[in-house]
Amino acid sequence: MKKILILFLLVVAGSIQLVAQVGIEAQIDSIEIMIGQQAHIELSAVAGSSAKVEFPAFKPMEQLTPGVEVLSATSTATENVDNGQTRYSQIYTVTSFDGKLYYLPPFTVKVDGKQYKSKSLALKVIEVEVDTTKLDQFFGPKDVQDTPFQWSDWSFIFWLSVLVLILCALGYYLYLRLRDNKPIITHIRVVKRLLPHQVAMKEIEQIKADKMVTSEDPKAYYTKLTDTLRRYIEERYGFSAMEMTSSEIIAHLTATDDQKALDELRRLFITADLVKFAKYSTLINENDMNLVNAIEFINQTKQENQPTEETLKPQLSAADKRSVKARRVLKTLISLIVVICALLLAYVIYEAYQLLN
Repeated sequence: MKKILILFLLVVAGSIQLVAQVGIEAQIDSIEIMIGQQAHIELSAVAGSSAKVEFPAFKPMEQLTPGVEVLSATSTATENVDNGQTRYSQIYTVTSFDGKLYYLPPFTVKVDGKQYKSKSLALKVIEVEVDTTKLDQFFGPKDVQDTPFQWSDWSFIFWLSVLVLILCALGYYLYLRLRDNKPIITHIRVVKRLLPHQVAMKEIEQIKADKMVTSEDPKAYYTKLTDTLRRYIEERYGFSAMEMTSSEIIAHLTATDDQKALDELRRLFITADLVKFAKYSTLINENDMNLVNAIEFINQTKQENQPTEETLKPQLSAADKRSVKARRVLKTLISLIVVICALLLAYVIYEAYQLLN
């Protein structure tokens, strides 16, 4: 029994000590305020650092006591104190619109589910004294008056508007310059291209149509025929046949397999050189044979599996390139001016609306 009694006394003493460790305090920064002014009430609780503290919650405009309203409350602040204790606090802002002395009831704070009360407070609200014997000092309500115009309020907007007008005029001038300077439009064309043997056969058909074979001027006939063959050889084999002599052309063509066609071409060139340079006279059947030999040479050496379309890209001159670059700079500058004007105009409208309202 003695041990049980000692244990019970220890538990009671510990409980008393635990209770003593919790302290609730309420302070008001001013016990007197003018009607409509605000006062601040600080409610604090000292408890263990792990304690769960719940302060009273008030809705905005809720009355603490009839005639005293709670406007707002701060969040819970904590501060470490001695012996592992923590000070918890909240500040309530109150006001009143009725002059009298108010009794503020104690605040209830829960610590670990147990309720603790603070001390009560008092708040005196003082009314403004009005001397009703001097009515001439009081004036009735006034009509709504317009705010006087002040240049300092509008000067910045005015000059900003002038800047917008100048930028708009500059942008319009650049647009006229861009419009009057005709753009350089380049088109990439895809054209049909005749193969070298097709071009040569077309020219030979023209020789036939002009009846140059039976012409009395064999020099013109052989000049036309050999020039056609030279152009064909140049495009077909890729060397400058137009600038070579007949023997040089034959030397470049000795690598071909058909030696018979090459021999016939050699005889044709020799006959042509004799006609052009030695005034050699040929017979009509010899002219026909050389024409047939030219056609045979073309048919035996032609390449048909070649692309028949050619892409033509126009070449711009240095002046055209400078013009294209200048137009690109003008377009960029005009776009930048338009964006700046739009932003400045929106800002001017916003500021003017703020001043008018």
